[in-house]
Amino acid sequence: MAGLDGRGDVLARLRELPTASISDALDRIGIEGAAHGLSPLSNGFRAVGPAFTVRYAPVDGTAGGTVGDFLDDVPPGSVVVIGNEGRTDVTVWGGIMTETAAARGIAGTVIDGVCRDVSASLAHSYPLFSRGRFMRTGKDRVRLVAVGEPVTVSGVEIRTGTLVCADADGVVAVPAADAERIAETAVQIERVESDIVAAVRAGSSLRAAREKFGYHHLQTRRS
Repeated sequence: MAGLDGRGDVLARLRELPTASISDALDRIGIEGAAHGLSPLSNGFRAVGPAFTVRYAPVDGTAGGTVGDFLDDVPPGSVVVIGNEGRTDVTVWGGIMTETAAARGIAGTVIDGVCRDVSASLAHSYPLFSRGRFMRTGKDRVRLVAVGEPVTVSGVEIRTGTLVCADADGVVAVPAADAERIAETAVQIERVESDIVAAVRAGSSLRAAREKFGYHHLQTRRS
């Protein structure tokens, strides 16, 4: 996967960083990227990769509903991002989709909605991030209306190719054009926080360590 559109190096760097530091870096640069309200099925799950975006809408009476066929077109290493308007009353991801995605090397799935067949995700260690779990099928209740178009999750616009990073703390979206700068900033933030912890362990007060290493300015926007 070394060179998903030439982004192998920055993806490798982002994989080493927690979403907390990436979120802080986004704040510092002035980019909204933290998708509120999404959680992993397991705290050990982590997914990093370019977004493959999908959007659903309610069945409107003129066409039947279906879910999942788009998986045939998802490149390995991608993170599927499904926009379902935050609905929690019908699922748009289940066991067959997990089995297929895991077999095809898809990096993970982020759902603005809910999933089901949780045991399959856990058995395959396939990373799923959603607003919860619910067993009621979306078949004939929702319909696929767009693939590859931007989706908005908790006010954050995610486009095809946006770099999605997800772990136990949630999901952040990193615009591809800013990814190098965000990764570098996140590394700097990680370094400062490590220095603060080391200073405290060596006997410093937390207040003094934070002051010394500029903790209170880590998220200050800089041009």
